[in-house]
Amino acid sequence: MNWQDIRIETERLVLRPPQAEDFDGWAANMADAESARFIGGLQPRAVAWRGFLTMVGSWAIQGFGMFSVIEKSSGRWIGRMGPWFPEGWPGREVGWGLARHAWGKGYAREGAEACMDFAFDHLGWDEVIHSIDPANAPSQALAVKLGSRLRGPGRLPEPFQDVPIEIWGQTRDEWKRRA
Repeated sequence: MNWQDIRIETERLVLRPPQAEDFDGWAANMADAESARFIGGLQPRAVAWRGFLTMVGSWAIQGFGMFSVIEKSSGRWIGRMGPWFPEGWPGREVGWGLARHAWGKGYAREGAEACMDFAFDHLGWDEVIHSIDPANAPSQALAVKLGSRLRGPGRLPEPFQDVPIEIWGQTRDEWKRRA
């Protein structure tokens, strides 16, 4: 299957590889200090463009990357989430980052569950991690709801090597047993 044709639908969301029309939402999310706090920090539009293209490049080169998250009811881009494994990363990750207006609606869990299934069933991963800032209590709570457990401190590659992170995760068997 061509990576550009991948599409996952949940009850309220569409998850698909990023498309050009998603960039305005991406850039707005990265321009919101609170939304961007744990996903690379505040970024001007030109820097956000480079990050956006990195995600598209991940899809083109690796055959996976974070999905654009589209709210079905509005058709609006509300975030990014999914499999992520750049060079030097501490493990194969399913991560998430939603726009602030999408917080508190259960979208993160709904989408992350679909992404976990995708990583294990489609990509064949044996294990998934979540690299989470120790101050990011909402993401820690989501990791717990997904069945992941804290494995200890981790380290990201340069230029993020000094950003404190905790590694949360689980195996495919643990994920399948929770259902």
